[in-house]
Amino acid sequence: MSAPTTEKDVLPGADEPPDTGARHRLTAVTGLAALSLDAMASVAYGPEAIVLVLAAAGGYGLGFTLPVTLAIGGLLAVLVASYRQVIAAFPDGGGSYAVAKAHLGRRTSLVAAGSLVLDYVLNVAVAVTAGVAALTSAFPGLYGDRLWICLAVLVLITGVNLRGIVDSARAFIAPTAVFIGAILVLIVVGLFRDAPVSTAASDGHPSVLADNATTVGALLLLKAFASGCSALTGVEAIANAVPSFRAPAARRAMRAEAALGALLGVMLIGLSVLISRFGLQPVEGVTVLAQLADASLGHNGAFYVVQFATMVLLALSANTSFGGLPVLLKLLARDNYLPHVFGLKADRQVHRHGVVWLAVVSAALLVFSGGDTNTLVPLFAIGVFVGFTIAQTGMVLHWLRERGPRWAPKALLNGLGAVLTGVSAVVVTATKFHDGAWLIVIALPVLVLAFEAVHRAYGRIGERLGVGRIPAPPHRERSLVLVPVSSLTRLTSEALTAAVSLGDEVRAVTVCHPDPEDQAATEALERDWALWNPGVPLVRLPSERRSLGRPITAYVRDLEANGPGTRVTVLVPEAEPAHLWQQALQNQRGAVVAHAVRRDTNAVVCRLRFRC
Repeated sequence: MSAPTTEKDVLPGADEPPDTGARHRLTAVTGLAALSLDAMASVAYGPEAIVLVLAAAGGYGLGFTLPVTLAIGGLLAVLVASYRQVIAAFPDGGGSYAVAKAHLGRRTSLVAAGSLVLDYVLNVAVAVTAGVAALTSAFPGLYGDRLWICLAVLVLITGVNLRGIVDSARAFIAPTAVFIGAILVLIVVGLFRDAPVSTAASDGHPSVLADNATTVGALLLLKAFASGCSALTGVEAIANAVPSFRAPAARRAMRAEAALGALLGVMLIGLSVLISRFGLQPVEGVTVLAQLADASLGHNGAFYVVQFATMVLLALSANTSFGGLPVLLKLLARDNYLPHVFGLKADRQVHRHGVVWLAVVSAALLVFSGGDTNTLVPLFAIGVFVGFTIAQTGMVLHWLRERGPRWAPKALLNGLGAVLTGVSAVVVTATKFHDGAWLIVIALPVLVLAFEAVHRAYGRIGERLGVGRIPAPPHRERSLVLVPVSSLTRLTSEALTAAVSLGDEVRAVTVCHPDPEDQAATEALERDWALWNPGVPLVRLPSERRSLGRPITAYVRDLEANGPGTRVTVLVPEAEPAHLWQQALQNQRGAVVAHAVRRDTNAVVCRLRFRC
């Protein structure tokens, strides 16, 4: 005799605990892989950006590479400490947007959000192009195809992120570890070298040192500092995406932020020491990092490991944007500054609309730049420093208002960060303005105005809907259902069956045009209708023009005007083909009618799909 069947036997998964989403959230390690690749990979182009600027002063100017990098390292330390405080104070994420919204007002918060959006989008384009540049440095034959390679890499990263941030983090742990290991080995080995072991990578490539070298003045050093500050982008990404971490989310995010700061600082300073130690000079067509790998490890398999790891991580560093921007877009959508569709979350904790939007805009930037990093770099880092400054200023006000344990040193740290990043924002904007940074200066206010426009639109919609107010109780109205028909088919019968189930009164309507062919078809329909006798009257709607939607909407408006208290519903029957390609065979009459009625009347529109 078999045991009785219980509910647990019938319902699959009844004895399983509910899915809280924790397995789709980040740990400190996976968070480092998912959200810090932008900052990590910046060691490939940050020192190079400094060297290229200092090259204007010849070999003497290159001697200032290490001091400039140390200044950037000091700013990095202040930023990491400050953003750990932001994480603790605002565990719901949003970074500078959340801080500004709480302490600096709505408009400032939108400036912060706009700057972050611009930085995230530019980060994807710069990361992908820089990664492909590393590849073409090792394999020059691919240089002509760099745009297509960039787009292919973008498609790959987008596909991985559509599966969820945890899956992307797990996929990127190995490349991150290989890159960090390769760079650290390069630095350690290079410190034991008295001279470059190889210069094969740069042989035959012209130097970019200026022939008429300028003097090393404050302006040149400030420009080098501004260019090198591109290495600090991505430091804020962890603070923006705190909700993506497992509980305790804030503590895990703070650990990831500290690990990021330590690794990034060591790699930036270590590479700059080697640049000075080897007396490296920038050349056309070969990255500075490639020359360092050649000089430290030799032109062998280790050199290609570094190049390949750099290429992979630079390309994948776009993942920082895919992890941080959708969360920011969700917060903006929640506050009615972006379409609410950006707040929707699919399975695996994925904000798919944000991911897809980011991919499309980044692809447009790649096409615009032709896959060239130098076209995009001047636009980079301005937005992030604006966000840095706003976040630190807001945190000073936060500590002054909230007080709490050791609030004074914390406020002092954030105040120092605000001053440093504010000065950096001005320097970066001023030094890169003529190189294309003016586009960001224009784009940021435009983006803020767009946020405001969306907010006003939602305000008007909310006012019309009575959001936040208790509505009047529902009441019954007389219901009149109209069914547009053009012939007698099974679809017509199904539509009338649905209509009589919905309304108190049902009328079928058909549009008749004056030409003889249409007149004959309408008369035939009326004869067949009388013979069929479905119990529903058929109303002829004459139309002088070859229009389908206008006669029906005019009839609906007359009904609404002459029958107050009557709810008019237009039920549009449509055949739905079994295969997607067969949709091209349809005449789209139903879509035309539905669009016209929805646009020009207050009637309810129902589209009845009949599968065939």
